[in-house]
Amino acid sequence: MLAIVCPGQGSQSPGFLAPWLELPGVADHLQQLSDMAGIDLVLHGTKSDAETIKDTAVAQPLIVAAGLVAARVLLDGEAVSHPRASEIVFAGHSVGEITASALSGALTEADAMAFVRRRANSMADAAAQTPTGMSAVLGGDQHEVAAAIESAGLTAANVNAAGQTVAAGTLEQLQALADNPPAKARVMPLKVAGAFHTEHMAPALGALEQLRPQLQPRDPAVTLLSNYDGGMVVDGHANLDSLVAQVSRPVRWDLCMERFTTMGVNGLIELPPAGTLAGLAKRGLPGATAAAVKTPDDLTAARDLMTTEAAEEGA
Repeated sequence: MLAIVCPGQGSQSPGFLAPWLELPGVADHLQQLSDMAGIDLVLHGTKSDAETIKDTAVAQPLIVAAGLVAARVLLDGEAVSHPRASEIVFAGHSVGEITASALSGALTEADAMAFVRRRANSMADAAAQTPTGMSAVLGGDQHEVAAAIESAGLTAANVNAAGQTVAAGTLEQLQALADNPPAKARVMPLKVAGAFHTEHMAPALGALEQLRPQLQPRDPAVTLLSNYDGGMVVDGHANLDSLVAQVSRPVRWDLCMERFTTMGVNGLIELPPAGTLAGLAKRGLPGATAAAVKTPDDLTAARDLMTTEAAEEGA
C-alpha cells in the first residue's frame, strides 16, 4: 500500500507555489480553485509575504489548493481514476483532511474550497475573540507530557506521534507550560493564530453547519482515513460530520500512522507544503520510504516511489 498524505497549517512559505505554476495546466487549475474559494490563491502562493500567508483566512485555502494542484500533476489526473487507486490510502492532518477528502472523491473540489474558505474565516473569527495559540511539546515521557498539558489547563490538540504532542490554549496557559516543561521535553511555540482543535474554536461550528445544506458529500471512491481515530471513511455524510467536528476536536495523527502500519503501507508521499508528515513517517513507520513533494523537482522521486511500490506488489 502507498499512502498519500496532505499536511496541515504551518508549513507554507512565501512563494512556495511559484515553481508549480511553470508546469502545464497548473496556473489554470489554481485560478479555478481561487474562483471557487473567492480568494486570490495565485497571488498568495507566489508573491504574498510570510505574515500574509500566516493569516488563517489565507493559509487554509492556500494549503488545500496546493495539495490539489500538486496531486493532479503527480497522478496525471484525478486520483480516483489513477491505475493504482485501489492501492492508495489518503489521509490529511487538520485542514489537510479536506484536501484528502477531495482527492478521495468524498468532496468535489468546489465543495472542498467552499468548505475550507468558510472554515478558515470562521476559525479566524473565533481566534480573534481570545488570544490563544499552540506549542509543540517534543520529547519527554508520554504520560508526563499529557499530565503537564492538563495541569496547565491546555488541550492536547494534536497527538502526532510518540514524542510529539501539540498543546493549545490561552497564551497564559502556554507560558505556564513553557515555564514548567515536562522532564526531558522541549516546548516550542508554533506560528499559528489560535488554539485550533480545542473548545476555543467552538464558535466556528455554527458557520460550518450553515454551509452544510449547500454541499453534496459523497462516499469516497478510494480509501480515506479519518484523523479522528485512524478509521476508514466509508460514508460521505459521516465524513462531512467529522470535518465539521474536527474544528474543535483534537487531531490524532498517531492513530493514522498506526493504521498505516496495520495496512502494510511501505511508501508515503506528502503533498505540498510538504515536510512535516514525511518526517513523522521516517521516524514512525519503520521500513517505509517517505517522499516530501515540496517543489516539482521532487516529483521524480515520488513517481519512482509509486513505480517501485507497484513493482514490488506485482512481483
